[in-house]
Amino acid sequence: MKDEAPGRRNPGTALHREWFETIRVNTPASERRAASLPQRRSLKKEWQAAWLLNAVRCIDLTTLSGDDTSDRVARLCAKARQPIDAGQLSALGIDGLTTGAVCVYPTMVSAAKRALDGSGVPVASVATGFPAGLMPLELRLAEIRYALDQGADEIDIVISRAHVLQGDWSALYDELCAMREACGGALMKSILATGELKTLENVAKASHVAMQAGSDFIKTSTGKEPVNATLPVSLTMLRAIRDYRDQTGFAVGFKPAGGLRTAKDALNWQVLMVEELGRDWLRPNLFRIGASSLLGDIERQISHHVTGRYAASHRLAAG
Repeated sequence: MKDEAPGRRNPGTALHREWFETIRVNTPASERRAASLPQRRSLKKEWQAAWLLNAVRCIDLTTLSGDDTSDRVARLCAKARQPIDAGQLSALGIDGLTTGAVCVYPTMVSAAKRALDGSGVPVASVATGFPAGLMPLELRLAEIRYALDQGADEIDIVISRAHVLQGDWSALYDELCAMREACGGALMKSILATGELKTLENVAKASHVAMQAGSDFIKTSTGKEPVNATLPVSLTMLRAIRDYRDQTGFAVGFKPAGGLRTAKDALNWQVLMVEELGRDWLRPNLFRIGASSLLGDIERQISHHVTGRYAASHRLAAG
């Protein structure tokens, strides 16, 4: 194994088909392994609170609705600046906490940048014809450049699912390399839309191609598919990340998105990260959670831990 480099960005590699073409995934075994994860670590009281606060700092707080407005984005950014009540953080001995990023459409990036000015919270933008990605490549690249011109720090791109379903790995690799070049200095998170890839083997192979093309993160879903992030899919992607690290020495991040709604979900996915990749992957530079409603349940659990009772809904930060 080569030296790991968790602090350096993934530069990508040439397309190495031999790294993934013979991959076979035992789906029932993956499902059993995923189902066992919640029982592998018992997190109670202050330990549970600490893991939930860590989840908060890894959330990409997201709004991707057709009726998004600058005012809605500004409210979301205020929540990203102070996701947990300051008094409760003080009671836990925490001095300040923000989410990992705010994720919006390209036309909302400038509003998010204004609202987050001075906070240190990056702005992520979906691009490349989100969520379907069914646009000519040049238009998808133009959308990346537009989002960057508006001030985006990170770009969440979508892949062409047809390339995966047809096994056209060269086409997928070339497309992703072009997107990575367009992103320049911005982090690129590649959304695989795993619910539309049919098999875990396709998920594993697409993960490898995305990393070889230079993705900084691989992400499960757009949140718009019928099936979004699941533990078996995430397990498959994390093992691909581990294989890529062993081959290259570069650490690639992971972002589950869609379907994570409860504090229990936040704990389960963090346990998965630790079990498969280790504690380095519990930091925002290597782990993000794409969510819009998850934070509310975490707030409720933190309030209960600090005060002994659940906060009334009107006391939780507005989204």
